[in-house]
Amino acid sequence: MLIDKNNLPLVAEDFMNDVHYEDVDIINELHSKAVIFKENTTEENKQELIACYEKWYDHTVKHFKGEEAVMLERRFPPYMMHKGEHDRCLEHMAYVLNSFKSSSDIDALLNYLETDLLNWLLNHIQTMDTVTANFFKTGMSPCSAMH
Repeated sequence: MLIDKNNLPLVAEDFMNDVHYEDVDIINELHSKAVIFKENTTEENKQELIACYEKWYDHTVKHFKGEEAVMLERRFPPYMMHKGEHDRCLEHMAYVLNSFKSSSDIDALLNYLETDLLNWLLNHIQTMDTVTANFFKTGMSPCSAMH
């Protein structure tokens, strides 16, 4: 298991926490498939890994769209900044998948999952998602709360 749900930071909105838990389930499944592929580099294992990655990518697209819809609906002031982070994440996810499809470099994929993704996910939840969830709960952005 790459990520223990009990160590995942929580935010002030249950719907966001629920989606993060779904993400973690898929990421852990993906990581397991990557480890299996590293141990046994068959074409079947590669295709299972790719299918799981694509499932995670599709889930992440829906996750981000759902969050962004609420941000727009509630007129979240730093919407473009938060959306920009989502867009960069999806772009990086697609790049890593396409690189793996062409190279089968499992070490690069594992490094992405175990280091880059893990750091990004925890940082994103603790910063942008925490601020966003607090705004959803209170209707105030961090700047307006200071005045």
